[in-house]
Amino acid sequence: MIRPVTTYYLEMAERAYLIPARRPDEPCALVHAELACPELSRFFYTAVGGNWYWIMRLPWSYAEWQAFVGRPGFETWYGVHRGVPVGYFELLPHADDSVEIASFGLLPQFIGQGFGGQLLTAAIERAWALAPARVTVHTCTLDGPHALRNYLARGFRQVDQETTERALSDLPPGPWPGAAVRSPERR
Repeated sequence: MIRPVTTYYLEMAERAYLIPARRPDEPCALVHAELACPELSRFFYTAVGGNWYWIMRLPWSYAEWQAFVGRPGFETWYGVHRGVPVGYFELLPHADDSVEIASFGLLPQFIGQGFGGQLLTAAIERAWALAPARVTVHTCTLDGPHALRNYLARGFRQVDQETTERALSDLPPGPWPGAAVRSPERR
């Protein structure tokens, strides 16, 4: 089916604009993946994005994933709660002196427990630690229903948006073919 998809481009021009989220009662621990690991990046991309039509990178070869995570300055971080990954973020510095939150999200079973705000706060703090002129992120109407609200609540401001039409299947692909796992909001 053909569906309109609106993409929202957001930025934070000063670190002082960050509005930290309240930490959950049992916060997750942050782990920095110090080695470029395409398998880890692909795992998070499919596990987090499978219910939200994150499909752009699905056809990538191993070499394409390796090139993506092997870019200079690229960082992958993830949260762990009781030994289980809850979500992740990837940071990508750009030549225009910005740092992009290139990927961000939670595994479905951890949505709605406060980990999103905690992880996004950590992503923004880490991005600012890289000393950019600004931090950017984009989200769209195919992302989780709380994505845009979470970014705005942390202090991002919308700088642009565009709507395009995309051919999409009736249902997102899920974390792997045949999986129909749904987060609480999507049931």
